[in-house]
Amino acid sequence: MSKEIKNVEYGLEKIFEGAQDFLPLLGTDYVEFYVGNAKQAAHFYKTAFGFQSHAYAGLETGMTDRVSYVLKQDKIRLVLTTALKSSSPIGEHVKKHGDGVKVIALWVEDAKKSWEETTKRGAKSYQEPTTTSDENGEVVTAGIYTYGETVHMFVERKNYNGEFLPGYVKWDSEYNPTSIGLKFIDHMVGNVGWGEMNTWVKWYEDVMGFVNFLSFDDKQIHTEYSALMSKVMSNGNGRIKFPINEPAEGKKRSQIEEYLDFYEGPGAQHIAVATDDIIETVRQLKARGIEFLSAPPQAYYDEIPARLGVHMDMMKEDLKVLQSLAIMIDADEEGYLLQIFTKPVEDRPTLFFEIIQRMGARGFGAGNFKALFESIEREQEKRGTL
Repeated sequence: MSKEIKNVEYGLEKIFEGAQDFLPLLGTDYVEFYVGNAKQAAHFYKTAFGFQSHAYAGLETGMTDRVSYVLKQDKIRLVLTTALKSSSPIGEHVKKHGDGVKVIALWVEDAKKSWEETTKRGAKSYQEPTTTSDENGEVVTAGIYTYGETVHMFVERKNYNGEFLPGYVKWDSEYNPTSIGLKFIDHMVGNVGWGEMNTWVKWYEDVMGFVNFLSFDDKQIHTEYSALMSKVMSNGNGRIKFPINEPAEGKKRSQIEEYLDFYEGPGAQHIAVATDDIIETVRQLKARGIEFLSAPPQAYYDEIPARLGVHMDMMKEDLKVLQSLAIMIDADEEGYLLQIFTKPVEDRPTLFFEIIQRMGARGFGAGNFKALFESIEREQEKRGTL
């Protein structure tokens, strides 16, 4: 393991020291996308990513302005929502941003208190505490804005036994492709504009009690042509992690600039989903049509044994198999990790997914940054956006 990577990512024995406890978060409740056609998007995520039909709301359930399909795989819930009328704010969101993440919902014990604690610390309210109920109990939700038009919704469901939320019904479907082994959301990355990263780092510290436990500057995240800066925010128990990226000066346009141009503002760049068997997961994704970034050069894999050090002896996976699938490897003092990134999953070069398997490591693959961003630049060059 290089000294540079070790200094950047590790010495994390007090990783969450300083995180405040006024906003206890139990996990990610769901992620809601605003999309142009939820029915077709749901079919895509079922077919390609192995999600299962879970719940539904629309005209048949009394919802007159939108339709939502809820998909589930292990602990991951995706909500795909489409406007039913052109005057809807949902349609305006899609018109401006394309398909993208609108809501990152957080599971909490007390939604009202979460909203009160964050708004009094400066958060802009999206939705005041609201209780909805049906025959299965009640759910309390409340929301605040974060970067761009993205929202954090607090969801309190301790008194609810239904499928998803009141107003939704169970979605029965004869078409449910098998799971590809995705387990939970590991982290979600947001892109913000020039000079805005530290503003949002402070926002997460002051408003939500998060701690900045990893930082990368343009000296660490750069290629010959482009650069970016990133800081990773985490809540106190480490269950919620939000890296925040901003562009940095380079010879050509960075991936963050490309995202901001095509998304037309800050937003969620990618969702990292965890698996226990990345080799099988990636094989299935490829077989189902998901495209990944191009493989790092041979030199990258030749350097793996030296870079991983003692962790190389612990690796259960065959390096040649990992290379054949373009899976990248990195390590920290606590173990190693395996990761790979899809190409954007829609026509605008914005949202993509990361598949990650952690074998003890708690970092984010700093040793892979150069190879990863060179792969992204090769895609940008094809698009004429580098």
